[in-house]
Amino acid sequence: MRDTRESRLLLVLLVAIAFALITVDIRGGEQSPLDGARQAAASAFGPVENGVAGAVNPIGNAIGAVRDSGERHTRIAALERENATLKAKLGSSDRNRNRAAELDKMLKTAGAGQYGIKGAQVIAIGAAQGFSWTVTIDAGSRDGIARDMTVLNGDGLVGRVTTVGTSTATILLANDPDFTVGTRMEKTNEIGFASGQGGRAMRVQLLNGKAAVKKGDRMVTFGSSKDKPFVPGVPVGRVVKVEPSNGDLTRTVQVRTYVGFSQLDVVGVVVQPPRQDPRDSVLPPAPAKPRPTPTVTVTATPSDGAYPGAD
Repeated sequence: MRDTRESRLLLVLLVAIAFALITVDIRGGEQSPLDGARQAAASAFGPVENGVAGAVNPIGNAIGAVRDSGERHTRIAALERENATLKAKLGSSDRNRNRAAELDKMLKTAGAGQYGIKGAQVIAIGAAQGFSWTVTIDAGSRDGIARDMTVLNGDGLVGRVTTVGTSTATILLANDPDFTVGTRMEKTNEIGFASGQGGRAMRVQLLNGKAAVKKGDRMVTFGSSKDKPFVPGVPVGRVVKVEPSNGDLTRTVQVRTYVGFSQLDVVGVVVQPPRQDPRDSVLPPAPAKPRPTPTVTVTATPSDGAYPGAD
């Protein structure tokens, strides 16, 4: 093409059209009107790309074969592949064993409380930077999961269901700042409300400001009306700090949860509540109190003639 005024105007017009199409495509995102054209181009040029790759790849493979030739290199590569395979199998086996142990523990917890549960696996976690402590599980409405169901694992209370899809559901964890659950102290039956505090211990306000509570005391869920969102008797945690009452109408304690929220894998959604409140039966066995060490007193027996007047 000759360098004329008309050719220059045509070039400027083509460049302007190209920029306009690029702008429309970027702003359209996944709904871009050019998506159909892009797919058509991919269908048209895809076979050409595959043909070029097929022609070039043998050359690259040949170069790689020459570079890695020799019995020594071949043996090292084979050993590396075998080692990687063994490590993968070992890791998978360890994970399966851990998961089986978690599942067994959860089934025992559900059995102790007579909870009907649906097992699920955690497949994603929420964004911590959004100050929301949530996880996603691989069970949804088609599995009988519904909003405001209790979620637990082998250690105790995990959270409650907030959003349900067909095959997944979102769980609000018990350590989320927006999470609140009614609690009941073991043995004394003192009632309170536990709130999440992120990575810190839960904060529990006991309704009785003069409640007798000490470090190490344990608590379970109190239960909700019609068992939603919480069923009764699920272990929550144990007291790690008792704050001064200062004459307040309520008493505040800090509770360390039984559940480790950074290690969640297998969980159970309670799809059927217990017929009766299990009370404290789901709590793990209380740690045995250390027995005092018996003291032994040794009394020396005097020999013959050691007493006065023995002669």
